[in-house]
Parts: sequence; C-alpha cells; structure tokens
Amino acid sequence: MKFATERLIVREIKLKDIEFLLDIYNKEENMKFVSDGKFNWTKEVIIAKYDNVNKNYNKGIGIFAIELKENNTIIGEVGLFDSFNNFSKLELGYIIDSKFQNKGFGKEVCNGLLRYAKEKLNTEIIVARMYSENLKSIKLSETCGMKMIGSNHTDNGKKFNTYEKHLVIK
Repeated sequence: MKFATERLIVREIKLKDIEFLLDIYNKEENMKFVSDGKFNWTKEVIIAKYDNVNKNYNKGIGIFAIELKENNTIIGEVGLFDSFNNFSKLELGYIIDSKFQNKGFGKEVCNGLLRYAKEKLNTEIIVARMYSENLKSIKLSETCGMKMIGSNHTDNGKKFNTYEKHLVIK
C-alpha cells in the first residue's frame, strides 16, 4: 500500500486488477479527457502500458490502483509521473470510473497523493495538466490548492491548462 485515506486505499497495481481497470478504460465517458480519448483497450495493451509507466515503482512513482476500503472494489487509478526528468517536480494524473464520480473520491485521492508526494517522496512541486473543457478536473485541481500557471495546445490543437502546487515553500 502506498497510502490510505478515510475511504480509499492506494496501492500498486496487481495482475488481478487488470480486468477491473480494463473495464474502466473501455468506457468512453471515463476516457474522453485522457490523452487521445482512446477507449478500446485490450488486456495486452493495458499491461504493456503499466509495465512501461511503472518502471519507477521502486522509487515510489507510477500508476496505482484506487480501491474502496469497505469492499476492495477498484474504482480507478491515480499516478505520479516523472514528466520533467526531475523527481522534485512530478505530474499527477487520475481516472475514476464514472460510477464513482461526484462522490468526493477525486478530492480524497488527490489530497492523499499530494501528502504522499510531500511526506514520502520529498516532492516540491506537483503539476496537473487537463483539457480546458474538463471542468470537473479544473475544479478539483483548484479545490486541492493548485493554481493555473498557463495553457497551451496539443499537437492536434486541443487546448489544455497547466496547474501547479508548491508542496515546499522556499
């Protein structure tokens, strides 16, 4: 286990989790604001993604399963990524199954991840990037104390915002 909150456990992904996560990845409503919006994943492709992204599990970062404490249901994933080749500045990302949205789990897991990054990894800055039309993630970022520091466009012209939170004040 990486960390726990009042209602959630965040832990490393296990092979037995793949079918649950695959179900989440194959729902358009869950994936419309994630990268290219792909929602036709196979077991082999998702395993390859996790194998690639989770090379730094031993350093405490990667993609982790979000599990309900009450019944061990996988409700999504949350991750910390070394997008800047600098472990003092990490990127946060998450996917929560649509069945579990609007219940406060996003706020709970993101605040837990911010604490984990600061206390366990000594991360100084957390960055989150999201499409400008992803109003729920914008609100969540602001609720968790992040500030918008800019916007840009993807290669295919979609506008995204960049939010940042300084965990260590210098």
